Amino acid sequence: MRERSIMHMDLDTFFVSVERLQDSRLNNKPILIGGTTDRGVVASCSYEARRFGIHAGMPMKMARNLCPEATIIRGNSMNYLKYSDMVTEIVREAVPVFEKSSIDEFYTDLTGMDRFYGCYKFAGELRTRIIKETGLPISLGLSTSKTVSKVATGEAKPNNQIQITRGQEQSFLAPLSIRKIPMVGEKTYQTLRNLGVKIVQTIQEMPPELMENVLGQNGIVIWKKSRGDDESAVVPYSERKSISTERTFDRDTIDVDKLRGILIAIAENLAFQLRRGNKLTACVTMKIRYADFNTHSQQMKIPYTAADHHLIPKVLELFEKLYNRRLLVRLVGVRFSHLVGGGYQINLFDDSEERIRLYEAMDKMRIRYGDRAVVSAAGMSARSIGRSNPFDGGPPLLLANRRQ
Repeated sequence: MRERSIMHMDLDTFFVSVERLQDSRLNNKPILIGGTTDRGVVASCSYEARRFGIHAGMPMKMARNLCPEATIIRGNSMNYLKYSDMVTEIVREAVPVFEKSSIDEFYTDLTGMDRFYGCYKFAGELRTRIIKETGLPISLGLSTSKTVSKVATGEAKPNNQIQITRGQEQSFLAPLSIRKIPMVGEKTYQTLRNLGVKIVQTIQEMPPELMENVLGQNGIVIWKKSRGDDESAVVPYSERKSISTERTFDRDTIDVDKLRGILIAIAENLAFQLRRGNKLTACVTMKIRYADFNTHSQQMKIPYTAADHHLIPKVLELFEKLYNRRLLVRLVGVRFSHLVGGGYQINLFDDSEERIRLYEAMDKMRIRYGDRAVVSAAGMSARSIGRSNPFDGGPPLLLANRRQ
């Protein structure tokens, strides 16, 4: 099998870097980006702020207490999208296939290029071009797998690059904290720490059967990753991704409350699908078909989000614009498009810690018991439409009360 060359690139403190391009007075200062109220959360922070123990996802109130002199910025997601698109276009021009795993993160398979040019040289020149044309700092890692390249990028930061050649993977990973391995979240980290495992080398030396006994199948995956064993492929990036749901009623209806209820239920489920797939949407489309088969649709661009309390009002707003109260409705549909990877970010700047925890709890229930395990009271009216109910499943386990 041909030796692979996988490049990973990550824009350094992306949101902060964009803000500094707009205002150079922010350079070399601790910066917090996110919700500006006490109940907000940190979406991103500068390296100067990280020295105080601040990290993404931390309550803003706690971050302010740790670093009172920090500059707090609400942020502009549409501006960040513009710069992300600039980098994406540069990468697209330079390589035949790439994977955009989030708004600021890219993988590229450069296998075979060493025969003609040199993978590391090419990667370095691409990184230099991005810095020159956008003004944004970016780091990269190059190795034989996606896992090692991603970890290498983290070690290269800020604004640098590292190559891990074949045969060096295990020795490179060995002294690092187990937190560096993808898939090791807080719960897995605590489980391994309880076993006395602190660094990757300990996992490398453990029998795979022990990892499986402790963590199940994920234990085997983590054990392989700790040894640099990762054959996952670079997934070609496609901008035309979308998710949608349409529902045709057994009987045409003019019941506005039921129509709103089913649209809320559809939007809730699609938002859950976004979060489960670590995706954000920037475009909402609503479709309506009347009894005479005339079909109308309308869309609106929005800041990137995967949050019910942002998406549902947009869906209902489009419905109010499209709905003609003199006609029976045969079909309604909702589509979310312009998807990008979004990680934990439900909404970059408006969400409180309480709201994020609520979504996390509801999504865990849905993953365990099914998509309809948790629904809002407003979405419950969708059930009264009989077989036009947008989702199958048993009775809800919980009615979630959201603060608007």
